[in-house]
Amino acid sequence: MPIIESSIQRVRLTQKQHDRNEPLRSAYRTTIKRLEKAAAAGEGDLEKLYREASAAIDHAYSKGLIKKNKASRQKSRLSKYVK
Repeated sequence: MPIIESSIQRVRLTQKQHDRNEPLRSAYRTTIKRLEKAAAAGEGDLEKLYREASAAIDHAYSKGLIKKNKASRQKSRLSKYVK
């Protein structure tokens, strides 16, 4: 545990940010994995799953969890499952 006051504040802030971002990051990753798993099994409505994954990627980008290029790269890679 830090002793310096600014370090203590930083630890508090980092924990608060982590608690806020973790559920968003988990949901974003889960939707991507769900699409990949369905594509590998060859079952399920891939078009619907792609729309959900795309929306989750856009939401993660808008919240600052991922950068713009990563978002577009992931959407591009996931689109091959629908084609």
